[in-house]
Amino acid sequence: MKTEYIDITLPIKPGMLRWPGDALVRFNKIKVMKKGAKNNLSSISLGSHTGTHMDAPLHFFAAGKSLDRMPIEAVVGPARVLEIRNKECVNAEELKRFNIRKGERLLLKTGNSGFIKQGKFRKSFIYISHSAAKYIVSRGVRTLGIDYLSVGGFKKDGTEVHRILLGAGIWLIEGLDLSKVKPGKYYLFCLPLKTVGLEGAPARVVVRKIKGF
Repeated sequence: MKTEYIDITLPIKPGMLRWPGDALVRFNKIKVMKKGAKNNLSSISLGSHTGTHMDAPLHFFAAGKSLDRMPIEAVVGPARVLEIRNKECVNAEELKRFNIRKGERLLLKTGNSGFIKQGKFRKSFIYISHSAAKYIVSRGVRTLGIDYLSVGGFKKDGTEVHRILLGAGIWLIEGLDLSKVKPGKYYLFCLPLKTVGLEGAPARVVVRKIKGF
């Protein structure tokens, strides 16, 4: 039987969605066959938190782990996609109905999935609240993903939520495209660039539905 994989990665391209102030994506054509070169060759310039990417503790802690020190088990293995209905933020009360277990990998599908592929940044995206971050830590979650460029809000709970989650050793995946993914159990494959000594890097993320769920 054909195995269905769902790519939940935002394509990297010039002009794509980015956090205000982050580096622009630039593609530079060094060699072009149509102009007489023997091969095509390009260079890429982008920020470490471009599109679908991961955050390491170093992002908000000076002595935190960099992304190259992340255990691969954090981002490859069974995961659950949870559908969040609150239109403002992810809160602890809503999370309590999911019976979250220690060591889980969770991907949060919110209303952001309706506009994550738009090129224009939205300040009013759905974020993880302070109370939800504390609850996630208390449940012993291993890895957490969300469908916009930050787990914390633009004007509220941004830095604090990052510090709560990263400080507890939770690995973060941001900028997921969950628009075609239904809630349920999946096998997660998330492979960020192995950037030595950096606080984050773009990642290719794919999920496969686990049969029977």
